[in-house]
Amino acid sequence: MLLLYYGFLKTNGIMLITINTIGCAIEGAYIIMFMIYATKEAKIYTTKLLLLLNVGAYGLIILFTSLFSDGHRRVTIVGWICAVFSVCVFAAPLSIMRLVIKTKSVEFMPFSLSFFLTLCAVMWFFYGLLIKDYYIATPNILGFAFGIAQMILYIIYKERKKLVLPEPAKLQELMTVIDLSAMETQENSKTGSDQKKEDEGDNFSKKDEGDKPTDHQPTESNV
Repeated sequence: MLLLYYGFLKTNGIMLITINTIGCAIEGAYIIMFMIYATKEAKIYTTKLLLLLNVGAYGLIILFTSLFSDGHRRVTIVGWICAVFSVCVFAAPLSIMRLVIKTKSVEFMPFSLSFFLTLCAVMWFFYGLLIKDYYIATPNILGFAFGIAQMILYIIYKERKKLVLPEPAKLQELMTVIDLSAMETQENSKTGSDQKKEDEGDNFSKKDEGDKPTDHQPTESNV
């Protein structure tokens, strides 16, 4: 969205507007799909992030750059902001790379994603370089470096045995089984305790009957 705004401010920014409009549409579809199938906690957290970043922060950037800057200065300020956020986006895969090194498995980092990340960074770098827009070219150097690093990690760990982590649904199923097992154990324990109390009650009843004195009726011989 920031690059879309930058494209509107920049002279001859039709390419930026076109590409980033398509990108916003695709990312919007991803978010909608996520919101449909995510858990309640994830939906709440995602909604807060969207309101904070896509509405709050984005709105403030447009407001302040519109009120306190104009012309070339506004383009420069928005360009620097776009460069900073682009660096943050390219740095995001560091967590995935750390996970790959920790688990020694590439199942969390598809090769196609790393390949196209690198290819995209290369294309945008040369585009920014050719039009002499260093706000676009510079961050993609970092994107290219991270893309190459991810592909190297893939080559190193692709032959390793995959570590299959439990899916959320499987974890929920496992927790359900554990809960049912615990309930069954409690019921069995309760049943055994009740049976024991019942047996003890029967024993006390029999003992009381044995200790109770017997009334003898007089017979004719006794009379």
